[in-house]
Amino acid sequence: MTNEIPKLNYTGAAATAVPLQAHEQYLQTVTAEPWVKISDDGLQLEGLCFDRQGDLMLCEVFGGTIFKVEMPEKKVKAHFTANKQNPAAVKIHKDGRLFVCYLGDFESSGGIYAVDANGEQQQMIISDIETEYCVDDLVFDSKGGFYFTDFRGYSTNPKGGVYYVDPEYKSVTPVLLNLAVANGIALSTDERTLWVTETNANRLHRVDLLEDGVTIAPFGASIPYHFTGHEGPDSCCIDADDNLYVAMYGQGRVLVFNPKGYPIGQILIPGRDSGKMLRSTHPAFIPGTDQLLICSNDIEKGGASWIYTAKGFAKGHHSYQFH
Repeated sequence: MTNEIPKLNYTGAAATAVPLQAHEQYLQTVTAEPWVKISDDGLQLEGLCFDRQGDLMLCEVFGGTIFKVEMPEKKVKAHFTANKQNPAAVKIHKDGRLFVCYLGDFESSGGIYAVDANGEQQQMIISDIETEYCVDDLVFDSKGGFYFTDFRGYSTNPKGGVYYVDPEYKSVTPVLLNLAVANGIALSTDERTLWVTETNANRLHRVDLLEDGVTIAPFGASIPYHFTGHEGPDSCCIDADDNLYVAMYGQGRVLVFNPKGYPIGQILIPGRDSGKMLRSTHPAFIPGTDQLLICSNDIEKGGASWIYTAKGFAKGHHSYQFH
């Protein structure tokens, strides 16, 4: 008889803070490089978006600061402070205004408002007084309308969803309901396929739309991918080849999918194996290039907030917003 019974050891995947699953380990993989530090503090960065001058805008959720990174020097400055609670995205309309999505109290007091390039001349688009949405993100269509995600609910209480607002901001039409925290959203280059990430159910939704932009085609709503691990998929964007880039919150990486929703690659944030910079939230392309930016932070480790960079499969989608 021997006392040397089999023992599990912290090696391989067990030695990593956020192990890659077996079916994802063999994807084409690159590691991003640091691009610019936004703060020495661990700020919840979100909403990467370039303005008409080519400068980068982004927001900090819990403090409400809207940052500008002036190009090409990459000079970081606090541009203005959101006057609504917990801003989660900044997007530029084709008329040049900034649309700010805010989560409110995460239960019933979020919305969307528009401001000019200096953060002034505010116009409410989705009022937190008249609605109960917690708006996390939006994507515009070429008509000037937009789709937004409602960030409410949790795994067994799917209160969130996706809605469409017409170009005159007079109607809000439900598109996809009963989601457990609808988060990231992207629209294909032909505007007929809508991508949505569902954070608390770890799912990727692919929705084929009819010409009206709100009716789902027969058998057109599907879930091509189920994510694994804590905490789940976050914001997303597309490139010119209609590949989808999904930031994985709490995992320090971006997963890339082809137009049908099959995983084809991934970008890792340096330090993720030791549990650093795991709060990767948002990917976005520098307009006219294949250079992807990814924001992440180290709130739990008491570290800083950074934007990282790597190159994607193709150039970013040159949407109507930048024509």
